[in-house]
Amino acid sequence: MHTFLRENARWIGAGFLLTFASAFGQTWFIALFAGAIKAEHGLTDGSWGTLYTIATLSAAGLMFWRGSMADTMRLAHLAPLTAGIFALAAIGMAAAQSIWMLGICVFLLRFCGQGMFSHIAMTAMGRWFQARRGQAVALANLGHPAGEIAVPFVAVLAAASLGWRPTWIGVALVLVLAIAPALWALLREERAPRGRHETALRPGLHGREWQRGDAVRHWLLPALLPVLLTPGFIATVAFFHQSHIAAVKGWTLVEMAPAYSAFATTTVVSALAAGWAADRFGPQRLLPVFLLPMGIGIALVYPAEQVTAWYAALGVIGITQGTASALWGVLLPQVYGTRHLGAIRSLATTIMVVSTAIGPGITGVLIDLGIGFPTQSLFMGAWCLALSAACLLISVRLTHELARSWRAMDAEGPA
Repeated sequence: MHTFLRENARWIGAGFLLTFASAFGQTWFIALFAGAIKAEHGLTDGSWGTLYTIATLSAAGLMFWRGSMADTMRLAHLAPLTAGIFALAAIGMAAAQSIWMLGICVFLLRFCGQGMFSHIAMTAMGRWFQARRGQAVALANLGHPAGEIAVPFVAVLAAASLGWRPTWIGVALVLVLAIAPALWALLREERAPRGRHETALRPGLHGREWQRGDAVRHWLLPALLPVLLTPGFIATVAFFHQSHIAAVKGWTLVEMAPAYSAFATTTVVSALAAGWAADRFGPQRLLPVFLLPMGIGIALVYPAEQVTAWYAALGVIGITQGTASALWGVLLPQVYGTRHLGAIRSLATTIMVVSTAIGPGITGVLIDLGIGFPTQSLFMGAWCLALSAACLLISVRLTHELARSWRAMDAEGPA
């Protein structure tokens, strides 16, 4: 691993920086300012959740339309350009005086951060690595938990000392002066798979380089639709409604803050373990088990009385988040090939962004109707358990299909 990381530090570093900087568009970061935003604009939990849902769904639509730019545009140009738009959105958050302006800024934050930055990182890792793709994906994804550990403390400190609006100006400066130049420098030289195991990129199933339309018509992607939706939905609403949970349980946000570190730590460990397991055993074998920790973790919110139970809940949820990051980063190029990976990943990313969009809206309305989040968490836990059983069937069928495809390709030999 040390040698692999040393030889590929440039490219893995670019992926890490992209996922780290995506923090500024993630739900948990925006939620740090939710109290101030709701007070400033006179929003309830339901109305703020609805605005967030509309903005994020719009970001998902744009992600589906423009995500294929990762296939047609040099990443050394695409990533800094996205960073520039990201910075404009942060400035807009600082300046927004109306609901519609707030909605546009949230839309751009979600598109650039959760959408394009993460999408560019995983598309690059999937295209540039083959034999050790799982490890590359896992290492690049470490930027997510690194951001979850480092950014909240700095952001809360800045908001307390400078105010929440100047903090967003600071975010814009970081993106323009540090992130964009670093991305250009790291990405200007792209990596070609090499080595004994990487002399020729395998196409996807049946020796094909699948296009997005082909993937939609294939049985796997529709079968995985609820699986793609679930982790983002649950993790997002758990962070988004922290203020509500604190009020219901009698905790304070300060007391709940260490849960970020628990979440980030388990995400790191599980991502590295899942990356190794995906390379060693095949990513499809992770499908039946990766949602089980999230189901257990979210269900723990219902009976929790002490704030330490919140740490445990987010820590267990983090296992699924880390595993999912490695799983999708390896599974999609393995099944569908790498030639059109950006377009296919943009579809998967769009689905995941949609899940983070509908979550705050649905759960926020339910809270307004008197169904508290702890009660909702029980149903989410049961849903994860049911999906895990369905994933066992998906895993078995996909394993057989992959085995038949590889045997046929090996029998044909080199073209």
